[in-house]
Amino acid sequence: MNETRSPSGRRMARIVALQVLYEADAVRHNPREILERRVGEDSLPPLAEGFALDLIDGVLANREEIDKIVSRFAPSWPISQLAMVDRNILSLAIFEMMLGSDTPPKVAINEAVELAKAFGSDSSPRFVNGVLGSVMTDA
Repeated sequence: MNETRSPSGRRMARIVALQVLYEADAVRHNPREILERRVGEDSLPPLAEGFALDLIDGVLANREEIDKIVSRFAPSWPISQLAMVDRNILSLAIFEMMLGSDTPPKVAINEAVELAKAFGSDSSPRFVNGVLGSVMTDA
């Protein structure tokens, strides 16, 4: 089985991508340097590393468009007021759902909710699920 197709390979790639995006936002480190460090620490297989890089590059290249989508579907929460982890989880999922991946939308949503459970606040999973569910319904 292709390691980026396995749930564990892709899930680990998403975790690493989230951590890279979060650190890049929080302390403005270079995303590629963060990824290199994370790959070494997490022993990410090469194909999963490629998937993580695609996610990171895709989110960063499409940040403005992704932020507009988040703003549209979470109008009560300006981008600047969203928790950084929630914003990055939403960004990863929206990129996967709409802009650059063969991931089925329901899978992207489920994976985002799992990330929110692991890394977000108590309210993050429900918030992420609600926003992404609206994005999927409208798409």
